[in-house]
Amino acid sequence: MAPPAEHDEESLARLVAALPPAPPAWVEAAVSLPRARRDVERIVALAETDRAFRAAAIADLETAVRAAGYEPDRHLLEAIRERLEG
Repeated sequence: MAPPAEHDEESLARLVAALPPAPPAWVEAAVSLPRARRDVERIVALAETDRAFRAAAIADLETAVRAAGYEPDRHLLEAIRERLEG
């Protein structure tokens, strides 16, 4: 759906510029999200190809993730668990 004629690119740019800045936590999340997704993909791929790592991850995911060289924060661990269980 096209925006109304009175909202061309310049007027939309002015409206967006008038918005308050995003909260720092939102900015941080937006910056870290692509890296977190890559990390989840890499760790899940490792669990799918390496039986020993998969067994270690099932036994103690946090320790296995740390041993693989990743910092196991809550969101990363939840995403990995969801992918491995699904």
